[in-house]
Amino acid sequence: MANRATPDGALQRYRVCPVDEVPEGGGVMVDLGGREVGVFKHRGELHAYDNRCLHQGGPVCSGEVLGVTRLELDAGGEVVREYLDDNERRLVCPWHGWEYDLVSGELAHDRRYRLRRFEVTVEDGIVYVDA
Repeated sequence: MANRATPDGALQRYRVCPVDEVPEGGGVMVDLGGREVGVFKHRGELHAYDNRCLHQGGPVCSGEVLGVTRLELDAGGEVVREYLDDNERRLVCPWHGWEYDLVSGELAHDRRYRLRRFEVTVEDGIVYVDA
């Protein structure tokens, strides 16, 4: 779907919500002129993505936001422990489990692909998205 531009070609700015309504480590879903967009907060930074998974168009922004499972190996390459790393967060599509980096929107298993992202700004405590 193409961006809805004003007659002069500029993107339209949409008011989303007060910034404190976007939970840290989570997000909110919004309808921006007929387009569903997820707005997420990670470490105080906001990120907005089209609610459409690259796989089969599933509602990716309705999925879970999770840390990344990591393995710690000993000198011989044996697994010492498995742990959840919350420094990197992933958005997981509820349909088939495709995972996207929450900060970049990149597909976790093939970084050449990414979710459609939108510019997010905060003015006077209010979140706006340009779409």
